[in-house]
Amino acid sequence: LWELATLGLSPAELRLLIRQGDCRISTTSGLANGFQQCNVIILPSDLANDFEAFCHSNPASLPLLYRSQSGESSCPPLVKHADIRTDIPQYCVYEDGRLVKTVSSLQSYNMVSFYIGCSFGFEGKLRKAGVPVRNVEQGKNVSMYRTSVLCVTAGVFSCPLVVTMRPIPANMLDAAVEVTYLTPLAHGAPVHIGDAALLGIQDLSKPNYGEVVELQHGDVPVFWACGVTAIEAVVCKPSLAFCHSPGSMFMTDVPDSDSINPSHPKVKPELTPLCFQISHDPLLYSLASRAAVDRIRQLETVIGEDPGQRGIQTLFVQDELLHSCLALSHASSVVITTGFPTHYMHNPPEETDGPPGAFAMATMLLALGKQVTMLTDRRALDMNRAIMDEAVRTGILKAAIPLVTYEDTGPHSALHFLCHHGDPTKPRYDHLVAIERSGRAMDGNYYNMRGINIKHLLDPIDDLFIAANDIPGITTTGIGDGGNELGMGKLKERVISLMPKGSLIACDVPADCAITAGVSNWGGYAVACGLYLLHTCPSHQRYLKRGLGPEQDKPPEQLQDWTANLPSVSKEECFLSTLVRFGIRSGKTANLAMEVDGLTFHPTHSDIISRLLRVTFGSTTQSP
Repeated sequence: LWELATLGLSPAELRLLIRQGDCRISTTSGLANGFQQCNVIILPSDLANDFEAFCHSNPASLPLLYRSQSGESSCPPLVKHADIRTDIPQYCVYEDGRLVKTVSSLQSYNMVSFYIGCSFGFEGKLRKAGVPVRNVEQGKNVSMYRTSVLCVTAGVFSCPLVVTMRPIPANMLDAAVEVTYLTPLAHGAPVHIGDAALLGIQDLSKPNYGEVVELQHGDVPVFWACGVTAIEAVVCKPSLAFCHSPGSMFMTDVPDSDSINPSHPKVKPELTPLCFQISHDPLLYSLASRAAVDRIRQLETVIGEDPGQRGIQTLFVQDELLHSCLALSHASSVVITTGFPTHYMHNPPEETDGPPGAFAMATMLLALGKQVTMLTDRRALDMNRAIMDEAVRTGILKAAIPLVTYEDTGPHSALHFLCHHGDPTKPRYDHLVAIERSGRAMDGNYYNMRGINIKHLLDPIDDLFIAANDIPGITTTGIGDGGNELGMGKLKERVISLMPKGSLIACDVPADCAITAGVSNWGGYAVACGLYLLHTCPSHQRYLKRGLGPEQDKPPEQLQDWTANLPSVSKEECFLSTLVRFGIRSGKTANLAMEVDGLTFHPTHSDIISRLLRVTFGSTTQSP
């Protein structure tokens, strides 16, 4: 096979060798570089319409290139001179859903052939881009795995998604993603990057099809949707079906460059995905388009402004907002906590920074279908429940959000709070967010920016963030504007050296993502806007859905409905007035007024909200 690959034979020459029974060709991986290859499924005519609908419902795994007429053995759009009955190295014959034999050719039949794009079509492009293709290097068929992810059902067809796995060096992930994104007819960009167990694959050394491909040091497992999904679909359906043997593809005369077409509806430069690691345990990367990433970075710039001149810009780390939004987009159950009782001389001691940003994030997360739980201090439970009820009455929230407290009753309290039955393999939540939540300092106390210890007013919610660090599958975010907030321990050294009283007040408890903002509420608003951008990003949504479901743009009226879940000047002004009615004061001045951290709602906060919305919707679009 390696000898044939080095000869650079054309698809027509290779098909002739196959037709002549050349035993050197068992897999077509590494052959016909520069040309598209196909999976082939041959079905009875009465199932053809259902199967075509199944392909369109699962476009990443089943990019349909051609459907033949009944009994047609040629495929003119793909090959000028070919016979599908003889031009594949090996065929599988299924009877009543059972593989009964493999053969080197087929007899005449009166059935319909489906030609489906294959990832072998992008392997040459990967090599040209300098990305190693390990299965070709190792002289093996690609590894293929049956996942626990179910395809979208169409007619009589339903089955689990099948994926190919190619080990890719971590520093070449962006290149691999971009190259394959540009080949949508060969399955396009990956549908998963990272831990195979997240797809229900328990052992990479046991592929369901193909051969074991070894990972090299520094490699990351990358998974593409696979046309062998079609083989899974035909099992138990027709009384008779034929297909290619996995890895033994039909080689076409169509250059793979034909799928790289900027006018193709699936290929737009601004939607080229970029790759970001969002979890170490389990290992998980996510994808988002260049356009969405750029907008989220603009949001991060807006919230980084410091009109209160607190020096927060010295703590800024780029893409903390982006990483948090991506992780939250993948999450299913989120805890949000806030509460900074800086005004220890007043009752209540809380400040107006924190709750507005928390509610803004919760609103968007709930709209995305996530479970959201609000976590507060036992001391403040009744007040926060009343505030939430008022938020529902005034339309800030559509419904009350579960509100809970945490109490340290023993060494395993945090584990039992975070996980079902205290089992670290069964986390109850997969993301914890702290926004303007007082964080534990190095001496175990909690300090406001003046260096006053307010530990007596706080429950040890920090313990949950510490415990989450050792529980696979839980990611954490901290949002702050001074360095003494929960989660800012990630930036502790900067806080100590750059912020007033930093060595005393610096939070010692880190979060995976530490978002800094001129006012913490702004960070919450930006997270909500970032989640909206990811929700409307086709590249990210395709990745979230594993390439399953029809690819289509959301209609304008549906997007308009979504704008109601974003923060707005009117909503935030209404909620701030609610907090003031409950006696909650501005953080910096202790004024019982329409201000946050000493900055009046108009013009400062209203202007930031308006600018965040303009970034979210683009300068040419009217924001809500």
